[in-house]
Amino acid sequence: MIESSNGKELVAHEGNSEMEPHVGMEFESEEAAKVFYDTYATHLGFIMRVDAFRRSMRDGKVVWRRLVCNKEGFRKFRPRRSENRKPRAITREGCKAMIVVKKEKTGKWVVTRFVKEHNHPLVPAPANSRRTVLLSQTPDEKDIKIRELTAELQRERKRSAAFQEQLDMVLRDMEEHSNHLSRNIDGIVQSVREIESKKIDHSHS
Repeated sequence: MIESSNGKELVAHEGNSEMEPHVGMEFESEEAAKVFYDTYATHLGFIMRVDAFRRSMRDGKVVWRRLVCNKEGFRKFRPRRSENRKPRAITREGCKAMIVVKKEKTGKWVVTRFVKEHNHPLVPAPANSRRTVLLSQTPDEKDIKIRELTAELQRERKRSAAFQEQLDMVLRDMEEHSNHLSRNIDGIVQSVREIESKKIDHSHS
């Protein structure tokens, strides 16, 4: 069983409908959909792979995404370079399990297709595994956390830009002060030369 930080039960058994995707399911963002399907994959016993996407013709942003089992498709055959090399393990078995999410005009991402069945054995992660603990929050909680971290990053960038601006001002002031000192020194040197030149003229006269 997996529980969130507030003690709410998320996974009681494999058939828990709260964990299973369904057509029409909504998410606040593409990232939230990825987190949810990744959590579902870990619980069920497979690995998610981020697959194909489509972009908007208007602004180029991703508006359609397919998330699949990592055993989806088949590996392209490539001749072995050396007979001594061991053949790579078969990692793709043509599995059809997937979800497809699409961004609606409302800004929400909606599941438009869900294929549940896998054509290979599933290996659920142990309940106390590190990955399971990391995924113990709900997708909404993760989405909120992502927004909070993004906002914090933006604040740090603004703060860094402000520090950089202050540093540039200090460097400019130092440069101006240095130039001012150089002009003063040049003036003093010139005055000393004039005095020495006058002394030489007087001694000759």
